[in-house]
Amino acid sequence: MNEKNRNLVVRIVTAVVLLPLVVTLLVLGGWWTAGLVAVAAAACALEYEIITQGRLGPAEVLAVLGAGLISLAAAAHPLRFTMLAAWILWAVFIAASVQALFAPDREHAPTRTAHVVTGCLYAGLGLGPIAALRVGPEGLQWVISALVITWANDTCAYFAGRLLGRHKLHPAVSPNKTWEGFAGGAVGSVAGMFIARWVAFPALTATDCLVLGLLGAVLGPLGDLCESLLKRAHGVKDSGTLIPGHGGLLDRVDALLFNAPAVYLYVVAVRALLGGSPPGAL
Repeated sequence: MNEKNRNLVVRIVTAVVLLPLVVTLLVLGGWWTAGLVAVAAAACALEYEIITQGRLGPAEVLAVLGAGLISLAAAAHPLRFTMLAAWILWAVFIAASVQALFAPDREHAPTRTAHVVTGCLYAGLGLGPIAALRVGPEGLQWVISALVITWANDTCAYFAGRLLGRHKLHPAVSPNKTWEGFAGGAVGSVAGMFIARWVAFPALTATDCLVLGLLGAVLGPLGDLCESLLKRAHGVKDSGTLIPGHGGLLDRVDALLFNAPAVYLYVVAVRALLGGSPPGAL
């Protein structure tokens, strides 16, 4: 078996093992989902800090813990967790600033401080909304919606790009992405939402499906490109090695980090105004 086929087998085995566990914890909801999201957020923050800092000091460790804590706060206070997140980010900023005072490369202190805080913000506020959305009887449909607009977009963009791709989307950052793939992903996000509504979540409206599908069509690829830019800027191929055959966790959830907050804001700020119930108010 050559290296390419061996890597494919590893990817499939990993997916077969991990996917049922993830789905089970999401279906169970409550603190099961919160725990899953907290671990994932901490892992993403860890990968970000290693990519940008190359090492883990006390401030970086606090940023990793803070990302996980934001997710737990989201489950406990789904409508107010952003206020708690702001204080967590403040504490991380203070720790990073103090650490920078004693660093040998003081000329890079502002950049290092910013990266420490960004790692916590990126992962914590990117995945924390999943834990917040899961609270309440309708929570599962919103979490699945965030996953559908992400995965359907990624899958359809891949095949559309492979079959029809001619015009590069942003070759300086991601040479393989094309406008044809982007269009295919957009169709996938919207169609995926309508399929989810038809199969499992009839409470979703046509407006929900269209708006969330279009948000995923734009924000998902944007999240992917931004993570690609981060890796390119720091000269790394994968964000980590946490998931055998798949690279790092950040590589797998980069689009979700942009989509999940958008779904949360839609549910809380838009759908609630149209007569729906926000998370935690059910």
